[in-house]
Amino acid sequence: MSLANVSLDDKYRLEHGRIFLTGVQALARLPMLQSQRDAAAGLNTAGYVSGYRGSPLAGLDTALHGARQFLDAHRITFLPAVNEELAATAIWGTQQLHLFPDPRRDGIFAMWYGKGPGVDRCVDVFKNANSAGSAKHGGVLLVAGDDPGARSSAVAHQSEHVFSACGIPVLAPASIQEYLDLGLHGWAMSRYSGCWVALKTTADTVESTASVLVDPERIAIRVPTDFALPEDGVHLRWPDPQLVQERRLHEFKVYAAIAYARANGLNRLVLDSPRPRLGIVACGKAYLDVRQALDDLGIDERVAADIGLRLYKVAMPWPLEAEGVRRFAEGLEEILVVEEKRQIIEYQLKEQLYDWRENVRPRVVGKFADCDEWMPASPRPATSALAPAAGAPGAGSAHGRWLLPPTGELTPAIV
Repeated sequence: MSLANVSLDDKYRLEHGRIFLTGVQALARLPMLQSQRDAAAGLNTAGYVSGYRGSPLAGLDTALHGARQFLDAHRITFLPAVNEELAATAIWGTQQLHLFPDPRRDGIFAMWYGKGPGVDRCVDVFKNANSAGSAKHGGVLLVAGDDPGARSSAVAHQSEHVFSACGIPVLAPASIQEYLDLGLHGWAMSRYSGCWVALKTTADTVESTASVLVDPERIAIRVPTDFALPEDGVHLRWPDPQLVQERRLHEFKVYAAIAYARANGLNRLVLDSPRPRLGIVACGKAYLDVRQALDDLGIDERVAADIGLRLYKVAMPWPLEAEGVRRFAEGLEEILVVEEKRQIIEYQLKEQLYDWRENVRPRVVGKFADCDEWMPASPRPATSALAPAAGAPGAGSAHGRWLLPPTGELTPAIV
């Protein structure tokens, strides 16, 4: 058999099939796929990408510069910013195209990028712009590069809590393939719900390489049929009083994003059992840690079915879609939530299951456990640099003992 002709430009040129690329190259390719989807749908759109480099997205500027000719061919403008706030403010402007007379495009889809501290810097812009909304044929994707191990940041970082404070839904891809798939869902969700949508990345995936399938029509977008949008829509308009924006965001837009996640099955059951007892919930990199841990323990689909194990993969950690969670939790005795850093899924899960009858409500553990079944009675050895001080949670405080510490980086060995 003869070998196929392969070019380094295939990662940007091939429209269908399998390509090999890095995480940052996948992010550079993502807006091209959105442009192709819009063209196939008969939309005359353009794209805009801006942000500020920083690890683990330090190489995205370089990748976008290298893909300039391909971005230009898809009517995508890349303009790196002086800082993160200016980039976010410019992207806010792209969603106002329809306010001008006789626009040349139907809309502009936009992508912001920045590392975790850059997300912190942009809270003011993010809150105001998300309250104002996205455009019907525009949409905004916020690519955040988190550094949970503080390898190149002044502090260890986690962006989900900042985005949730701004009312911005968060998608957490677990692989480079999901950078493309969830990225396209992110723009579609933004257009449907009127929200800006975040895409959380970490060094473990964005700095890796993979062979992925590329196809503009790889994912099928399903418009929710069980959610009623307001008569005046959810998108940016002018004038738009602040309290009207607030009502639209908290009564409709956030729930529209949840309805989109439900309709498109973004959160899904991966492993199941005919007699389920223990459920595990994980998302993003933590999901990969769980799969590796199960593999190390020799637990495959057959063993999981035998021992009563369910695994639920969450693609949108905030806001957490409740109906899928309730179906996952039915019949379980206990649920273990595996997530990096501070709790975000665990808190929502407990709230959503709180008012179930006690005889059917499973016990939920995550960061802490309050029984000796999970952790030995003695604290970690004092020789460890992470040994808890007397009275600390790990030493047996009123909160229980650490199961999955919110410090450092999560690993399959910890899981």
